[in-house]
Amino acid sequence: MALANRTMIRFTLITLAVILTGSCAAQNTEVPVYIGTYTKKEGHVDGKAKGIFLAMQNPENGSLQPEKTVAEITNPSFVKATDDGENLYAVSELGSEDADSGFIYSYKRNKDNSLEKLGKISTESFAPCHIELDRSGKYVFVSNYMGGVVMVYERGEDGLLEKQQKVQLENPEASHAHSVSISSDNKTAYIADLGNDKIWIYNFNAETGKLSPKENPFVQLEEGSGPRHFSFSREENFAFSMNELNSTISVFEIEDDGNLEVIQNISSLPKDFNGKNSGADIHLHPSGKFVYVSNRGHNSIAGFKVDENSGKLSAIGHYPTKGETPRNFAISPDGKFLYAANQDTSTISSFKVNLETGKLEEHLLPIEVMSPVCVEFAEN
Repeated sequence: MALANRTMIRFTLITLAVILTGSCAAQNTEVPVYIGTYTKKEGHVDGKAKGIFLAMQNPENGSLQPEKTVAEITNPSFVKATDDGENLYAVSELGSEDADSGFIYSYKRNKDNSLEKLGKISTESFAPCHIELDRSGKYVFVSNYMGGVVMVYERGEDGLLEKQQKVQLENPEASHAHSVSISSDNKTAYIADLGNDKIWIYNFNAETGKLSPKENPFVQLEEGSGPRHFSFSREENFAFSMNELNSTISVFEIEDDGNLEVIQNISSLPKDFNGKNSGADIHLHPSGKFVYVSNRGHNSIAGFKVDENSGKLSAIGHYPTKGETPRNFAISPDGKFLYAANQDTSTISSFKVNLETGKLEEHLLPIEVMSPVCVEFAEN
């Protein structure tokens, strides 16, 4: 009887150990991170990569492990993974000397995080630089830096894209469409037009996939501001624009009809900085309490606290990326870590986020990735 009891206890302990080990392994599952890059020399960058690069993030300690190039493509400067984990889309940022247009590529994501090319389709202008999906995941938006062209595609069940609509912004010779952002109710699209200093506001019909201008179709920003990327507050009563040309962040109140009212303009730079700079990316922290932006020139990530009542920003600090020209960056889904792509030093820097104060702490050494410009977390 004693032997049987000892055997039962031993079996129970082994079973419990297996369960706990499996649970820990599940919690430590690495997260795939796809990195968009430049692959050739352009006027603003000497691209040295081969295409879309894969790294794996350890969510426990925040380390980022470089893996390999998973798709050879020219200048995949922006990549976007779908929420269902099935597909990844990538622009091929081409100019008129390269091809008849830029392209967006469709990929199937395999279980090992490799990519299988499904096809490509023209963006009907040049230098495509941003991809967005609507909230249903059925429609894909591409912004072309040249020509003021925004494309809407329908995403098929097989992941392939089919042209749905071409939107031509006014003053196309000066217009630089840089991003599209879709409201959480899937009814409004905001287009950042760097060249015209405007945020265009469109109605979006999620049934037809078509955009149509609102009665008040834009909000005008300060001349020479250059709105580039756009982010919503967590409750979507406010929004934020990173302005490239004058290194400011514009804060908007979102009205009931989706229109925008500018309520603040705040510098993305410290007061004592007098050098050249251009603003790049902007992201709201998952907690909704902080906004972060990247500065190219000052080579920093700037953090701001969001006032939950007014939506206005106050500076937390400016954090060197230990690399040159930090373009896009990403915050891990759990909000604990931030990763900045240093385009011209071929590194990705990592920071640990203080979840109480929003301050960033230097975290591990930068990893080497050739000419990185976009960091995209994907579903496992």
